[in-house]
Amino acid sequence: MPWREARWAGIEDLVLSRADVTLRAAVVGDAPQLFSVLDHDDCWAHVAGRPKNVDEMPKLISSAAAKGRYMFVVERSGEIVGTTSYLDVSVNDARLEIGSTMYAPGEWGSPLNPTCKYLLMGHAFEVLGMGRVQLKTDIRNLRSRSAIERLGARSEGILRRYQRRTDGTVRDTVMYSVISEEWSTVRDGLLARIGQS
Repeated sequence: MPWREARWAGIEDLVLSRADVTLRAAVVGDAPQLFSVLDHDDCWAHVAGRPKNVDEMPKLISSAAAKGRYMFVVERSGEIVGTTSYLDVSVNDARLEIGSTMYAPGEWGSPLNPTCKYLLMGHAFEVLGMGRVQLKTDIRNLRSRSAIERLGARSEGILRRYQRRTDGTVRDTVMYSVISEEWSTVRDGLLARIGQS
């Protein structure tokens, strides 16, 4: 079935917010605070590319877009508490991915993740005209898999030997998606979790 034309405008001037949560484009000046809140082994257990020190974080931020990662910082009440990104943007195919998501451990299990996904998916489907939003995670990352499933995303299967981990092993990746026809149901589920405010 044909799908309307999607569009992409970058995220440089984009600010998404709801209640006390704000997502905005990461800038080099965010590096010290972002490094500090994510400087925990558990944050990077299933994510490659951990900066060895705070001096490596500015390069990670400044090089992200050139690698196809449109990186947000996540703020709660004005304080940086994590990062998430749009990835694999294909306007022609009307799809993008939400990923490279990490939050300070104190935010795990809070309404922060469903709020961020509500904002990011809402923008993708309702403003950009995407027909598909995908999410994926390491098969061993049970916490992330559970969080994605609670969002209402559908598992599409396992991509075998998909990506090299930091330790040199090769991971299998679990792929999930939400398509535009499902968005209203997923949106209502997220709103029920985070409240209507």
